[in-house]
Amino acid sequence: MQIEAEELAEHGIRPTSVRILVMRAIMQRKGAFCLYDIEADVPTLDRSSIFRALRLFTQHHLLHEIDDGSGFCKYCLCQCEDHDHHLNHVHFTCIKCGKTFCIEDQKIPVVALPEGFVQEEAEYVIKGICPDCK
Repeated sequence: MQIEAEELAEHGIRPTSVRILVMRAIMQRKGAFCLYDIEADVPTLDRSSIFRALRLFTQHHLLHEIDDGSGFCKYCLCQCEDHDHHLNHVHFTCIKCGKTFCIEDQKIPVVALPEGFVQEEAEYVIKGICPDCK
């Protein structure tokens, strides 16, 4: 429980028992996950408590959100050097198993926008088949 509490505190999050349980579940996962994954991992917590913890973790840059087109918000532990997640790296979603992966070493390419347009965020999701499903 100490590691989870330290991780939360490092990001300016008060480590409550619910947040520690959610953080523990997140740290045991590899890759992206959704709220329902954490709900299955920690059945003693209700969905709204998990959702609030995930939102808080995202606001404090502990997690980043991924819109992979599945209809479910996915999250992943932030490994970014800065907090500009959506302008930082590419994601890959497997069309067979539905898992989403952060491809940390592939940066989102710069797109020249027409005059007057201002980019706020960018999502770059590649869809295909992961090595486990190949």
